[in-house]
Amino acid sequence: MSSSSASSGPVSAPVPRPASDGPSSGGDTAPTVPAQAPSVEARSAPAARPAAEAGRTAPDEVRYTRPCVTELRLAAFARHRRARFRLGAVTLFAGASGSGKSSALRAYEALARLAGGARLGEVFADPVACVPQGALPDAQRRRGFRIGCTADGPGGPVRLDVAVQAEPELRIVGERLSAGGVVLLETALRDPGRRTVQAGWYTGGSTPVTRAPLPDDRLGTALLPLRVAGRTDGQRQVLAAAEQMVVALRSVFACDPQPDWMGVPVPTGSGRLLAGCDNLADVLWRTREECGRRHALLVAALSAGSTAPVVDLRAETLADGTVRALIDRADGSRTELARLGYGELRYVALALVLLTGPGVLDVDPVGEVPAAMQTLTLLADGLDRGLDPRQRGELLRLAVRMAERGHIRCVGTVGDGQWAARTEGVTVVDLGP
Repeated sequence: MSSSSASSGPVSAPVPRPASDGPSSGGDTAPTVPAQAPSVEARSAPAARPAAEAGRTAPDEVRYTRPCVTELRLAAFARHRRARFRLGAVTLFAGASGSGKSSALRAYEALARLAGGARLGEVFADPVACVPQGALPDAQRRRGFRIGCTADGPGGPVRLDVAVQAEPELRIVGERLSAGGVVLLETALRDPGRRTVQAGWYTGGSTPVTRAPLPDDRLGTALLPLRVAGRTDGQRQVLAAAEQMVVALRSVFACDPQPDWMGVPVPTGSGRLLAGCDNLADVLWRTREECGRRHALLVAALSAGSTAPVVDLRAETLADGTVRALIDRADGSRTELARLGYGELRYVALALVLLTGPGVLDVDPVGEVPAAMQTLTLLADGLDRGLDPRQRGELLRLAVRMAERGHIRCVGTVGDGQWAARTEGVTVVDLGP
């Protein structure tokens, strides 16, 4: 159980620079980066990663065969200051209303969308709301926020830190990608009159760094495969780190089931589950036939969380061509999904998500990387909303079982984390009252 936050001075439009993870004498103006990290100009080969950087001792070091996000950093975002959260396979942010649970998930989702190539304005519809409360503008009337993460994988931990200016205009003003103590990509806003940032990425050859402008509304890390040739060892290291970060972030499904719509008959379509799960009947129409084994697991999960045994969950076609979902009970009765309660419908939807994959969910994974090398991450704000103790316990145990198989990771929020902390395999981040 862990949490981390601290208050600091005014937040100006920040640019990443080498700094320690602790408070700096210059105020809260830089994202957290590895202590004494060499700049992108460094010519030497990457140093071995110290065990302290990973937050664990070398003998117990975990090797990740698939890229995944293992730490979320909110240096200055919403109510968080200098916060670092370690993420396990199943992580729950717990705390009272207003403690910052939802904002942590918003930051994670924002990084995922930026890694997928989304523009800054599409990701942050209200960027001023992301600026820490009380942050004062600098002399140029600039205010901003900073977020970052660590993606672990076959190549070891890779760190990404992003500084965003929210006022007077939205733009990325600094970005840093680093691995093994070497800064592989660094960008900074040099000329406020231009809609670009100056970028430099590690080369490791006779010319230690390549410089070029990049757009100030896109994540530079996601653009590197289009700009780096990969001719030198240094360039290949940059590409490998960027790929690991993008793969770790891209396969994210932010799910918030909306029970008011889930029981309504829907037309058949793509068979890909939407974030609100309102097309659940259409997805069941597809998955029940395509994967009998996982469908059987879903039925078993529903039966475990229901007051009456469930023998099947299926979709049927109506006269107008739409489909509706039905539950078959052990006593021979049938119940339309529309007749289930609020918590029951959310339980059905979240269990379905945990037992499916990117081919069924409305996500955009990296097409060039085999699915076996990617890890889907479910983001579920209010994971326990509307669920009774039996349902939330069964759902959490299902999440742990699927995570152990390497099928999915889960990051959610709950009001009270005490019940979840008793479940083996769950990391609870307590944000307090």
